[in-house]
Amino acid sequence: MPHTVRPIAPGDDAAVERVIRSCLVEFGADHAGTAWEDPDLGRFSSVYAEEGRAYWVAVDDGGSVVGGVGVGELPGVPGTCELQKMYCLPEARGTGVADELLGLALGFAAGRYDRCYLETLGAMTQAHRFYERHGFRRIDAPLGDTGHGACDVLYLRDL
Repeated sequence: MPHTVRPIAPGDDAAVERVIRSCLVEFGADHAGTAWEDPDLGRFSSVYAEEGRAYWVAVDDGGSVVGGVGVGELPGVPGTCELQKMYCLPEARGTGVADELLGLALGFAAGRYDRCYLETLGAMTQAHRFYERHGFRRIDAPLGDTGHGACDVLYLRDL
């Protein structure tokens, strides 16, 4: 799939929200305790403009956003960032889009943090394999308070 990965722009906010909500519906995660209730979903271009944070989008050759990923500090856990809102539409999966997005996010984080944490759902088994292939290891207890209590699979990776 031909695509371009770039930092999010204000005109991308609604499209990123649609991608995330579509994926959450696909995996039965359109409920409390997940990103579904995140009040910032439609304003990532401003949320990720803050120091120590970044968000990238993958755009197909037709100009549609097909995926995205963010990195931000994990409040209360010094030296640790959180991989945030990494989602790709079904047509982008298996194309290398996610690898490219994750590479940018981890590269950004490596210069700023010591470890990267993420939370996901048990139903997202392809995501588990993807993260494990990229050096994340499962941990037993959550770090910090992300507000995503329904996320039951937790990962950590040294940077």
